[in-house]
Order: sequence, then C-alpha cells, then structure tokens
Amino acid sequence: MRPSLPLSAAAAALLLCVGAAPAVADDGKADQSFTIKDPRITESSGLAASRIHPGVYWTHNDSDDGPFVFAVDSRTGETVATITMRGIGEPRDVEAISLGPDGNLYVGDIGDNLDGSWDHVWIYRFPEPKRLADATVQATQFDVTYADGPRNAEALMVHPKTGRVYIASKKEDGGGLYEGPEELATGRNNVFRRVDEVPWVTDGAFSPDGRHLVLRSYFSARGYKFENGRLGADHAVVVPFQRQSESVTYTADGSAMMFGSEGENSRVVRVEAKAEDGYDGKKEGGGSGGTAPSGTASGTESGEDGDGDGAEKGTVTGGAVLLAVVALAVFGFRKRRG
Repeated sequence: MRPSLPLSAAAAALLLCVGAAPAVADDGKADQSFTIKDPRITESSGLAASRIHPGVYWTHNDSDDGPFVFAVDSRTGETVATITMRGIGEPRDVEAISLGPDGNLYVGDIGDNLDGSWDHVWIYRFPEPKRLADATVQATQFDVTYADGPRNAEALMVHPKTGRVYIASKKEDGGGLYEGPEELATGRNNVFRRVDEVPWVTDGAFSPDGRHLVLRSYFSARGYKFENGRLGADHAVVVPFQRQSESVTYTADGSAMMFGSEGENSRVVRVEAKAEDGYDGKKEGGGSGGTAPSGTASGTESGEDGDGDGAEKGTVTGGAVLLAVVALAVFGFRKRRG
C-alpha cells in the first residue's frame, strides 16, 4: 500500500523536532546503509537479507507490479538479479518477503487496499537462487485465509528455526499477529489464527536466532521477545525517519536491522542491534559489522525517499512518535489506493 502523507509546513516542522542523527558516509562495505539505484524499484515494500550471498538484500515493488523479485547488493545499491516467478496467479498487492530456514524465499501477496474485502490472499515460495543472475523460477502458491475474517496486512515473517509463517495485520487502531499452520500446503486454504495484539504495522522481521521479533510502522518500531510462538516483553526500537517507512530485516549476522522505504532511489538505513534486539556481539556470518553507536542510525535520509521533495533526517523514538501522531491527526492522514 502506498500512503500519501500530506503535511503542512507546520506539521513537517513538528516532525523535524525529533532531532537529526549524524550522517555516516557509505564506505562500500556490505550491510551498511545504501540507496536502491534500480529505476524499476520505486515501491520497495519488503526486505530480506540473503544467507548465501553476503550483503545482498531481496526486495520487490508492491501493488500489481508483476511477479518480480530483485536482489540488490548493499555495497553498490545495484540490482544483481531479477527473478520472475512463474506458476502463480497475477499478484495483487505484494507487501512482504522473508527467508525461511528451508532456504526458500516467501513472498507475501497479503495487502488489501480495499481494507479486508478479499476473501483470501496468497503466499508465494521459491528457493533462494544459488547464482545471482536474471532468471525465471517455478514458485509454489499458497492460499491464505484468516480465522476471524479478511483483513489488510503488510508484514510477513518466517521463523528462522521452526519455519512457521506469521502475518501481522494492519489497522488504523492496531492489528493482530496471526500464526499460520505448522506447514503450508497447496490445494486447500491455509488458515492463519490470531495469537496476539500488535501495533499498526508495515513490516516485521525475526532475529536470526528466532528469539526476537521487530515490528515497524511509519514512525516507530517495537522489539519483542519471542518464545514458543508467542510475544513476550517488548521495548522501543530507534528507527530512522523515512518518508514512506515500509520494510525491515535483520542483517544475516544479526548485528543490525536494515530499515527501508518506498520511492525512487529509496534509502535503506542500518540501525545497530542491541542485546534486547537479539544481538549478543557474536557475528553469525555473512555481515561486515557496523560503525555507528549502538541504537543509532548508520546513515540518514538523503532527500531521495518518498516523492523526492526533501525527506527529513533523523531518528524517531519515544515522545517523538507522539508528536508525529499528533501532527497527522491535526493536519490529516489520507491514503490512496496503490
């Protein structure tokens, strides 16, 4: 879903009060902040860190862009592979991507721009390519329904240990965390059941050890302990201020979270993971580490996010979220169909 957030000058000034984070220049290393340079990727709505290609991130456009998934190298921001899925229907509103412990990429066609009017949505699955090159792959399509009726969602997370799929729904007044069946199956509905309440969510990701879950929205994020398929204690996560905040994933080594947004030349910003986010200081392989202090954004918005008219710099947490909410309430929040 592509929201339009028309803010007046006063509202924009209010949001800028969150404070600017120090800029950190890209240094050509993997898993640092980067800009997606592919002109085809204008609505990046999901991110997943590759486990077999260090520094590579899988992403996709939302809405009805087609059956395409892109591999972007964080060292250059360039697309290094375009994957076309075949054997599936016409995608309607692709909103999320996640990598499972089985080595498969799971693509969530789970958005519903008509606010819960579709009686089912889809998940597509295909093996992560071992070779980075343009290719057409056979994908498996799974039909998904919710036990308590249709709803809109943008976050799909595959648990990195159990392989179970979770979806977080998106509503103005908060959403729910839904748990899928132990294994997805073709030829029948895969019923997802509500297991907890969550904030208004645009994406989520499990830490590589599966013991922590981060859920993000437009102006904030929360981290949760995750055990036996249920949410535990939660805490605020510092996030970069992005004009259309859409995606999040952990780096493959778990040392940081990568926050992405929509728009041409959209920015993916690295935020160091702390102990409560599931990082114990030991790299699990595949990442390069970072240079920013714990809990800060390594890199700031370049003005190229969203509609490209000067995205604000800074991070958002705590009381700043309240300011943002107040600004939106006063100056209006309008969504347009993607």
